[in-house]
Amino acid sequence: MSKVALRNFWFQFHKWIGLLLAIAIIPISVTGAALVWHDALDKALNPQRFAFTQTEAKLDPSAYAAAAQRVLAPGERIVSLRFAEGEPVMIAAAQPRKDGARGRPGRTVVYMDPGTAKVLDKADGNAGLVRFMHGLHGSLLVPGVGRQIVGWIGVAMTISTISGLWLWWPTVGSWLKGLRWKRHRNFDTNLHHQMGFWIALPLFVLSLTGAWISFPAFFGKLSGDVQQARPGQPDRMAMMRAKPLPNPVTSLDQAIASSNALAPEPVTSVNWPTDLKPEWSVSKNGKTVSVDDASGAAKLDKARGERPETTARLMRRIHDGTDMGVVWQVVIFIGGILPAILAITGIIMWWRARKWRGDLAKRQRRKAVAA
Repeated sequence: MSKVALRNFWFQFHKWIGLLLAIAIIPISVTGAALVWHDALDKALNPQRFAFTQTEAKLDPSAYAAAAQRVLAPGERIVSLRFAEGEPVMIAAAQPRKDGARGRPGRTVVYMDPGTAKVLDKADGNAGLVRFMHGLHGSLLVPGVGRQIVGWIGVAMTISTISGLWLWWPTVGSWLKGLRWKRHRNFDTNLHHQMGFWIALPLFVLSLTGAWISFPAFFGKLSGDVQQARPGQPDRMAMMRAKPLPNPVTSLDQAIASSNALAPEPVTSVNWPTDLKPEWSVSKNGKTVSVDDASGAAKLDKARGERPETTARLMRRIHDGTDMGVVWQVVIFIGGILPAILAITGIIMWWRARKWRGDLAKRQRRKAVAA
């Protein structure tokens, strides 16, 4: 294949990837940019959840559970409790499953003042703008296969960044000529070339990590991060569908008291026993203690208590900016805005070229008729 033919191939590939996926790339990119500032966005949209008097939990966990239970609807059962400094105490409850319904049951989240256990807000776990953006970014709100669709878009975008850089590279002379603003007479084309070059590397990283998150099993085999399920333990998807026990034998206070013998640190989260796994899970600053609901016996769960930095977890942090510093978070934000602009300018360029070719064909037909 000649150099001209190869360049034309990459041009066609790059063009049609952008045109066919533009309707999906734009919402995925824009929501990804916004979710970099997830916490700030949540506080701005839901200020009532952060109107607490103290930032540290002052009461026993059972006091928060009791306060939440009073505002929950009949049939809703608590599944988890979470403490985090500077945030409201959060309790999640499973909503009653409708007859014939499958999949993970809905969640109701109760937000409480850490100092007084006063209920600040109650909301459906899948409601709200931030939750909507998470769903749109992660699965395009398509049930079942949405995550895989987003993953394949990430693969296509990874290849598209390579092809875009190929097309940006000047065919004649030094690569520095590619940095010139006026490579074309149209503003949108120049904008497309320049933004495409400067965002190519970050966009490649974000697209690759997005695909990694969407296909954890495939990439886990490549990186060696595949985690084998422990014998007798249900898989992750089954656990998400599990129902909390209606009347646990061991109370919340008893479970925490049992866990204190193995880990005396302050409680950071608690998961209630379920029909698939009848044991309490008490987390304490990186340690996790499992307490059997029937006997009250506690054991330190090292598999969950020790969380090494796996490749999969690193990919997720790179993708969403968690603990990556403000500079990379700004890069992610820009890396979310620019692809949307690239998609729009790409459509404009395609439409103008299409119109130009149409006008050229008309002129040629007129000349043929006149001849």
